[in-house]
Amino acid sequence: MQDCYAESAVFNDPVFKDLNAAQVRQMWAMLIKSGKDMQVEFSTVTADEHSGRAQWVASYTFSATGNKVINKVNAIFILENGKIISHTDEFNFYQWAKQALGLTGRLLGWTSFLKAKIRKKATNKLHQYMAAN
Repeated sequence: MQDCYAESAVFNDPVFKDLNAAQVRQMWAMLIKSGKDMQVEFSTVTADEHSGRAQWVASYTFSATGNKVINKVNAIFILENGKIISHTDEFNFYQWAKQALGLTGRLLGWTSFLKAKIRKKATNKLHQYMAAN
C-alpha cells in the first residue's frame, strides 16, 4: 500500500484527518504491526486512470479493549500518474465505536466529544510510532 501513494498524497477517514504521504505510509505500517489478528478483505474494486473505489472489511481485535471489530469501509481514491494523490475512507464511526469500545461506544459513539477524543489518541499514537521508527 505504501508504494501506491504519491509524495503529495493526502488521507482522511473518520479517525485520521489530513495525513500527508509520510504519515499515511506510517499509519498503515502501525496498523498492520499492531493488528496481530487483522484480516482484510477487498471487494468491488473499480478504477480508471483518474480515480478508484473499493469496499473493504477489516476484522481485528481492538487492542485497547480486547473487543472484536468488523469495520466495513468504502474507499475513494484520486489518482495521478498511477499513484494515489487523495485517499478517503468512509465508515460508520458509531458502529465502529460500539464494537471497539463496548458500552462506552454505545452510549457516546455518536457524540463529537468521543470522536475528537479517539482522533486525538490515534494521532498521538501515530506521532509516537513515527518518532520510534
